[in-house]
Amino acid sequence: METMLEVVEEKTVVRTKKETILTLYRAGVDEIESIAAIAGAKPSYVGSVLHREGLIEGYFDLYTSTGLPMNVYSKHFVGKLGFKDVPTAKRSVSVLETVYRHFERLLDRAGQHHSLEMGLIMLDRARWTGKLEEAEVYRCWLVGKLSTPLVNAAKPEALRVKSSPLIEIEMVHKKAA
Repeated sequence: METMLEVVEEKTVVRTKKETILTLYRAGVDEIESIAAIAGAKPSYVGSVLHREGLIEGYFDLYTSTGLPMNVYSKHFVGKLGFKDVPTAKRSVSVLETVYRHFERLLDRAGQHHSLEMGLIMLDRARWTGKLEEAEVYRCWLVGKLSTPLVNAAKPEALRVKSSPLIEIEMVHKKAA
């Protein structure tokens, strides 16, 4: 564990990076990049320390726990994704695919996007921890999703105007005005 030395009244105080981060934040330094530069830490570590301590909200990056909800779509993945081994990665990709198709049926593009995003997060987590076979499972799923040429794909339903009672009522009111 790396530590920082600080001389206080001719005493040497050894602080961990975490302690340094918390001290800086409590002293009024609130920009993650500044704290990271001073503490000699990566911004993702600073963000996760501050988030875990309840000092900031809404911070998310590659290493943020999937147990912390990023948005309304996060609940579909809590405790369901992993890369312990290849079978775990394959089960996780099955979850991603199921959720992706669910949002496809609902024409919820943000939900589909979140599924892809979670796949990329898991790919990178596995890759950067040296679990390359597990990362490959996620990579193959993502490539499959991204390899369909957009010009050959059906036009997204969300771009088509749909008739609904609410839209029809609004149209009648606009014509009357």
